[in-house]
Amino acid sequence: MGKDRHKKAKGGLRSLLRVPQGGVSLASYDTRATPGSPGGKAKALAETEQVRERLAALQERLFAQSTSGDPRCLLLVLQGMDTSGKGGTVKHVASGLNPTGVRVTAFKTPTGEERQHPFLWRIRKALPAPGEIGVFDRSHYEDVLITRVRDLVPRATWSRRYGVINRFEQSLADDGVTVLKIFLHIGHEEQRERLVARLDNPAKHWKFNEGDIAERALWPAYQEAYEAALDRCSTDSAPWYLVPADRKWYRNWAVAKLLLEHLELIGPKYPEADFDVAASRAALLKT
Repeated sequence: MGKDRHKKAKGGLRSLLRVPQGGVSLASYDTRATPGSPGGKAKALAETEQVRERLAALQERLFAQSTSGDPRCLLLVLQGMDTSGKGGTVKHVASGLNPTGVRVTAFKTPTGEERQHPFLWRIRKALPAPGEIGVFDRSHYEDVLITRVRDLVPRATWSRRYGVINRFEQSLADDGVTVLKIFLHIGHEEQRERLVARLDNPAKHWKFNEGDIAERALWPAYQEAYEAALDRCSTDSAPWYLVPADRKWYRNWAVAKLLLEHLELIGPKYPEADFDVAASRAALLKT
């Protein structure tokens, strides 16, 4: 995906952005590319609005069918380097959804209580219920990313976690959870520009942390850690998708489209009434 592409791939954006098997080289991906886009920023913004309407309709059906016992739900996992836009993506994509059916969790540094449990403990607590759309801003993958780069746990510990994650995600799929994992791929220079912009705007100072500079110095190590996670944890049940994130309008459009495609695969439907509709209507009219 080194060059920009606008052709529609068979299988939709899922086919175009899915991380291939057999190894991942992030340097080979153009972070400013717009693969599959409808033809520029203006068209993408307009289409994103249309996608939001379709997402809202499908979300309602997903929630409705859960009332009849359907266990299915969707989990959107967003990962990426600092400033790649995980929070911004959530805000733009989920803006048209009914908040009662969306569960958003932003995972921070583990608390003392969380450290006393296996690394998936806090993840399991945040999983979406039947009919819900769950969104993870960062996730269980932090336990094979920052823990690896910062040597927070022994190599033998984080090395075992890839297999644990794969088995965990397979169990989710078996239980009716559609797992949509998206890596927001931002460029090194773009990240610096966004960090500088935060420093230049007093209203954005709260978003900046002096630790961001130290983390940026570890860029190569993080790229290597992400490559390993994308390669070792992209499975048929829970594949990874790579979204170039330098252009915010494309990032938001692509994530919205991927979410739409996965909800369409679920194909949620309104449940049929388990009562006599005509009789209930007639009785109501007599009141």
